[in-house]
Amino acid sequence: MASAGLLALIDDISTLLDDVSLLTKVAAKKTAGVLGDDLALNAEQVSGVRAERELPVVWAVAKGSTKNKLILVPLALLLSAFLPWVITPLLMLGGLYLCFEGFEKIAHKLLHSDDGEEKQQLLDGLADPNFDLLAFEEQKIKGAIRTDFILSAEIVVIALGTVQSAPFSQQVVTVSLIAAAITVGVYGLVAGIVKLDDVGLHLLNSQTPENGRWRTALGSGILSFCPHLMRTLSVVGTAAMFLVGGGILIHGIHAAHGVLEAFIHLAEAVSIPEALASIVFNGVAGILVGGVAVLVYTPLARLFGRAAH
Repeated sequence: MASAGLLALIDDISTLLDDVSLLTKVAAKKTAGVLGDDLALNAEQVSGVRAERELPVVWAVAKGSTKNKLILVPLALLLSAFLPWVITPLLMLGGLYLCFEGFEKIAHKLLHSDDGEEKQQLLDGLADPNFDLLAFEEQKIKGAIRTDFILSAEIVVIALGTVQSAPFSQQVVTVSLIAAAITVGVYGLVAGIVKLDDVGLHLLNSQTPENGRWRTALGSGILSFCPHLMRTLSVVGTAAMFLVGGGILIHGIHAAHGVLEAFIHLAEAVSIPEALASIVFNGVAGILVGGVAVLVYTPLARLFGRAAH
């Protein structure tokens, strides 16, 4: 009987792991859209830090991210266990925030032309020997951890919403795996991205007569590639915010399902694949919702800001 019980336990664990593996893949696909923005934002947060301090700053933010998830994952699982009806409204709020933040980023780019001046002021400050590097680093780290908390909350809730109908044990393992993989993956990539320019400089500065030509070409290529990589990550991350946020809102609003189905039928009539039509619809919905959210929020923020002063 004992051996039978052990075999049954092993079979249950094997089944659980198979289910968790499947659920984790599904949840990872759902949360992948947020990861692009998470990656771009965190890489941008640590820009401006001196080269020898980049990795320590990334490590400090990664530790803060781990603490964030140690708070968020148990909280989300408790809500799923005792207040499961809260998950869908939280998902909707997360989707609304994604659309709002994406549109706000675009509006800021279009309406503010002084970003170059701000970056130059930052570079001038870093060149000043009296510049308080420790305070600057702490400010960067705190800002990045706050950003991580918001994005981690969105990712955890999206992952939990994906496995909400699964047994609680599978929810625990799946969401925990997603949270751990995101932390390791995102900050590993951030560390690699912020050190790419150092790799390029090292190649240029370590030339010899035998390898000078290829090191020069590769080093120059990496240095030229880095700015394009950051811009690409930013664009992809913003687009993902609209796609994921719009998709969450469409999924949560039953009345929108009929509109989406009608749009897909129209698209198929002109030979547009269903998947592409759904992506376009979610993206357009995300942009429209984000625009409305920014239009509503901006005057209210100014009004309450003046009242606070």
